[in-house]
Amino acid sequence: MILSVVIPVYNEKNTIREIYDLVRAVDIDKEIILVDDFSTDGTRDILLELADDSTRIFLHDRNMGKGAALRTGFQHVAGDVVIIQDADLEYDPNEYHKIIAPILAEKADVVYGSRFMGGQAHRVVYFWHRVGNAFLTIFSNMLTNLNLTDMETCYKAFRRDIIKSIEIEESRFGFEPEITAKIAKLHCRIYEVGISYYGRTYEEGKKIGWKDGLSAVRSIIKYNIF
Repeated sequence: MILSVVIPVYNEKNTIREIYDLVRAVDIDKEIILVDDFSTDGTRDILLELADDSTRIFLHDRNMGKGAALRTGFQHVAGDVVIIQDADLEYDPNEYHKIIAPILAEKADVVYGSRFMGGQAHRVVYFWHRVGNAFLTIFSNMLTNLNLTDMETCYKAFRRDIIKSIEIEESRFGFEPEITAKIAKLHCRIYEVGISYYGRTYEEGKKIGWKDGLSAVRSIIKYNIF
Protein backbone atom coordinates (compact mmCIF):
# COMPACT_ATOMS: atom_id res chain seq x y z
CA MET A 1 0.00 0.00 0.00
CA ILE A 2 1.23 3.46 -0.92
CA LEU A 3 -0.25 6.56 0.70
CA SER A 4 -0.52 9.82 -1.24
CA VAL A 5 -0.34 12.86 1.07
CA VAL A 6 -1.69 16.01 -0.60
CA ILE A 7 -0.64 19.24 1.13
CA PRO A 8 -2.17 22.54 -0.05
CA VAL A 9 0.12 25.42 0.95
CA TYR A 10 -0.41 29.17 1.20
CA ASN A 11 1.91 31.49 3.13
CA GLU A 12 3.12 28.94 5.68
CA LYS A 13 6.85 29.69 5.83
CA ASN A 14 6.88 29.28 9.62
CA THR A 15 5.43 25.76 9.62
CA ILE A 16 5.94 24.14 6.22
CA ARG A 17 9.36 22.64 6.89
CA GLU A 18 8.28 21.20 10.25
CA ILE A 19 5.04 19.68 8.95
CA TYR A 20 6.92 18.26 5.97
CA ASP A 21 9.46 16.61 8.28
CA LEU A 22 6.64 15.16 10.40
CA VAL A 23 4.93 13.71 7.33
CA ARG A 24 8.21 12.29 6.05
CA ALA A 25 8.82 10.61 9.41
CA VAL A 26 5.57 8.62 9.40
CA ASP A 27 6.35 4.92 8.93
CA ILE A 28 4.22 4.36 5.80
CA ASP A 29 5.27 3.98 2.16
CA LYS A 30 4.13 7.28 0.69
CA GLU A 31 4.42 10.03 -1.83
CA ILE A 32 4.06 13.68 -0.82
CA ILE A 33 2.43 16.20 -3.15
CA LEU A 34 2.84 19.85 -2.17
CA VAL A 35 0.73 22.42 -4.03
CA ASP A 36 1.65 26.05 -3.44
CA ASP A 37 -1.28 28.39 -4.02
CA PHE A 38 0.86 31.41 -4.95
CA SER A 39 2.49 32.08 -1.58
CA THR A 40 4.11 35.50 -1.24
CA ASP A 41 5.91 35.15 2.11
CA GLY A 42 8.91 33.07 1.03
CA THR A 43 7.19 29.69 1.36
CA ARG A 44 7.97 28.86 -2.28
CA ASP A 45 11.70 29.16 -1.72
CA ILE A 46 11.45 26.58 1.07
CA LEU A 47 9.28 24.24 -1.01
CA LEU A 48 11.71 24.17 -3.88
CA GLU A 49 14.32 22.79 -1.50
CA LEU A 50 12.12 19.83 -0.57
CA ALA A 51 11.58 18.09 -3.91
CA ASP A 52 13.02 14.57 -4.14
CA ASP A 53 12.08 11.15 -5.51
CA SER A 54 9.05 10.85 -3.22
CA THR A 55 8.05 14.53 -3.08
CA ARG A 56 6.57 16.55 -5.91
CA ILE A 57 5.95 20.29 -5.93
CA PHE A 58 3.31 22.09 -7.98
CA LEU A 59 3.11 25.88 -8.12
CA HIS A 60 0.00 27.91 -8.93
CA ASP A 61 0.61 31.10 -10.91
CA ARG A 62 -2.11 32.93 -8.96
CA ASN A 63 -3.95 32.47 -5.68
CA MET A 64 -7.08 30.37 -6.20
CA GLY A 65 -7.85 28.76 -2.84
CA LYS A 66 -7.55 25.49 -0.93
CA GLY A 67 -10.05 23.63 -3.11
CA ALA A 68 -8.11 24.56 -6.24
CA ALA A 69 -4.85 23.41 -4.66
CA LEU A 70 -6.44 20.08 -3.73
CA ARG A 71 -7.84 19.71 -7.23
CA THR A 72 -4.31 20.11 -8.60
CA GLY A 73 -2.92 17.63 -6.10
CA PHE A 74 -5.57 14.98 -6.73
CA GLN A 75 -4.77 15.05 -10.44
CA HIS A 76 -1.29 13.74 -9.70
CA VAL A 77 -1.83 11.13 -6.95
CA ALA A 78 -0.55 7.62 -7.59
CA GLY A 79 -1.05 5.98 -4.18
CA ASP A 80 -3.70 3.45 -3.20
CA VAL A 81 -5.05 5.77 -0.49
CA VAL A 82 -5.11 9.58 -0.54
CA ILE A 83 -5.12 11.80 2.55
CA ILE A 84 -5.28 15.59 2.92
CA GLN A 85 -2.77 17.32 5.19
CA ASP A 86 -2.89 21.03 6.03
CA ALA A 87 0.44 22.87 5.97
CA ASP A 88 0.09 24.25 9.49
CA LEU A 89 0.59 22.23 12.68
CA GLU A 90 -3.06 21.82 13.70
CA TYR A 91 -3.20 18.14 12.69
CA ASP A 92 -0.75 15.39 13.67
CA PRO A 93 0.57 13.12 10.86
CA ASN A 94 1.36 10.44 13.45
CA GLU A 95 -2.36 9.64 13.35
CA TYR A 96 -2.33 8.51 9.69
CA HIS A 97 -2.24 4.84 10.69
CA LYS A 98 -5.53 4.91 12.58
CA ILE A 99 -7.21 7.17 10.01
CA ILE A 100 -6.53 4.89 7.06
CA ALA A 101 -7.03 1.63 9.01
CA PRO A 102 -10.73 1.21 8.04
CA ILE A 103 -9.78 1.58 4.35
CA LEU A 104 -6.95 -0.95 4.63
CA ALA A 105 -9.35 -3.33 6.37
CA GLU A 106 -11.69 -2.94 3.37
CA LYS A 107 -14.46 -1.64 5.60
CA ALA A 108 -14.45 1.96 4.33
CA ASP A 109 -14.07 3.91 1.11
CA VAL A 110 -13.65 7.25 2.90
CA VAL A 111 -12.55 8.12 6.44
CA TYR A 112 -12.99 11.46 8.24
CA GLY A 113 -10.73 12.28 11.19
CA SER A 114 -13.10 13.87 13.69
CA ARG A 115 -11.90 16.48 16.16
CA PHE A 116 -15.07 16.06 18.20
CA MET A 117 -15.27 12.36 19.01
CA GLY A 118 -13.06 10.17 21.13
CA GLY A 119 -10.71 11.15 23.94
CA GLN A 120 -7.86 12.79 22.04
CA ALA A 121 -6.13 16.01 23.12
CA HIS A 122 -7.53 19.33 21.87
CA ARG A 123 -6.28 22.85 22.29
CA VAL A 124 -9.04 25.13 23.65
CA VAL A 125 -9.54 28.07 21.30
CA TYR A 126 -12.61 29.76 19.77
CA PHE A 127 -16.17 29.06 21.04
CA TRP A 128 -17.91 30.54 17.99
CA HIS A 129 -15.78 28.49 15.61
CA ARG A 130 -17.04 25.37 17.40
CA VAL A 131 -20.63 26.59 17.15
CA GLY A 132 -20.20 27.39 13.46
CA ASN A 133 -18.65 24.02 12.76
CA ALA A 134 -21.48 22.23 14.56
CA PHE A 135 -24.08 24.18 12.57
CA LEU A 136 -22.42 23.43 9.22
CA THR A 137 -22.02 19.75 10.08
CA ILE A 138 -25.65 19.39 11.18
CA PHE A 139 -26.94 21.30 8.15
CA SER A 140 -24.85 19.10 5.86
CA ASN A 141 -26.03 15.96 7.64
CA MET A 142 -29.67 16.98 7.22
CA LEU A 143 -29.24 17.01 3.44
CA THR A 144 -26.82 14.07 3.03
CA ASN A 145 -28.53 11.87 5.66
CA LEU A 146 -25.13 11.15 7.20
CA ASN A 147 -24.32 11.40 10.91
CA LEU A 148 -20.87 12.95 10.76
CA THR A 149 -19.56 14.83 13.78
CA ASP A 150 -16.97 16.94 11.90
CA MET A 151 -17.71 17.64 8.25
CA GLU A 152 -15.16 20.48 8.11
CA THR A 153 -12.16 18.44 9.29
CA CYS A 154 -8.96 18.61 7.26
CA TYR A 155 -8.20 14.91 7.70
CA LYS A 156 -10.13 13.11 5.00
CA ALA A 157 -8.77 9.91 3.49
CA PHE A 158 -10.08 8.30 0.31
CA ARG A 159 -9.50 5.26 -1.80
CA ARG A 160 -7.76 6.66 -4.85
CA ASP A 161 -10.45 5.50 -7.29
CA ILE A 162 -13.08 7.35 -5.25
CA ILE A 163 -11.36 10.73 -5.19
CA LYS A 164 -10.29 10.38 -8.82
CA SER A 165 -13.91 9.81 -9.85
CA ILE A 166 -15.11 13.10 -8.34
CA GLU A 167 -14.86 16.43 -10.12
CA ILE A 168 -13.95 19.11 -7.60
CA GLU A 169 -15.66 22.39 -8.54
CA GLU A 170 -15.09 24.55 -5.46
CA SER A 171 -11.81 26.47 -5.40
CA ARG A 172 -11.89 27.67 -1.80
CA PHE A 173 -13.20 26.32 1.51
CA GLY A 174 -16.46 25.19 -0.10
CA PHE A 175 -14.53 22.01 -0.93
CA GLU A 176 -15.46 20.41 2.41
CA PRO A 177 -19.27 20.37 1.99
CA GLU A 178 -18.91 19.71 -1.75
CA ILE A 179 -16.85 16.54 -1.30
CA THR A 180 -19.12 15.40 1.53
CA ALA A 181 -22.23 15.78 -0.64
CA LYS A 182 -20.61 13.98 -3.55
CA ILE A 183 -19.35 10.97 -1.61
CA ALA A 184 -22.79 10.69 0.01
CA LYS A 185 -24.40 10.56 -3.44
CA LEU A 186 -21.93 7.83 -4.43
CA HIS A 187 -23.10 5.81 -1.39
CA CYS A 188 -19.53 5.45 -0.20
CA ARG A 189 -18.82 3.56 3.00
CA ILE A 190 -17.80 6.39 5.34
CA TYR A 191 -16.10 6.01 8.71
CA GLU A 192 -15.01 8.53 11.34
CA VAL A 193 -12.12 8.15 13.78
CA GLY A 194 -11.28 10.49 16.64
CA ILE A 195 -8.17 12.63 16.23
CA SER A 196 -6.27 15.21 18.27
CA TYR A 197 -6.31 18.87 17.28
CA TYR A 198 -4.03 21.82 17.99
CA GLY A 199 -6.03 24.79 16.73
CA ARG A 200 -4.25 28.01 15.83
CA THR A 201 -5.27 31.54 16.71
CA TYR A 202 -5.53 34.26 14.08
CA GLU A 203 -2.31 35.74 15.46
CA GLU A 204 -0.62 32.41 14.75
CA GLY A 205 -1.85 32.37 11.15
CA LYS A 206 -5.38 30.92 11.11
CA LYS A 207 -7.05 31.93 7.84
CA ILE A 208 -10.66 30.76 7.83
CA GLY A 209 -13.32 33.36 8.69
CA TRP A 210 -17.05 34.05 8.75
CA LYS A 211 -17.22 34.60 4.99
CA ASP A 212 -15.97 31.05 4.51
CA GLY A 213 -18.86 29.88 6.69
CA LEU A 214 -21.35 31.59 4.39
CA SER A 215 -19.63 30.00 1.40
CA ALA A 216 -19.97 26.60 3.08
CA VAL A 217 -23.73 27.12 3.54
CA ARG A 218 -24.02 27.97 -0.16
CA SER A 219 -22.06 24.84 -1.10
CA ILE A 220 -24.17 22.61 1.14
CA ILE A 221 -27.31 23.80 -0.62
CA LYS A 222 -25.77 23.74 -4.11
CA TYR A 223 -24.34 20.24 -4.06
CA ASN A 224 -27.14 18.53 -2.12
CA ILE A 225 -30.24 20.14 -3.66
CA PHE A 226 -29.18 21.35 -7.07
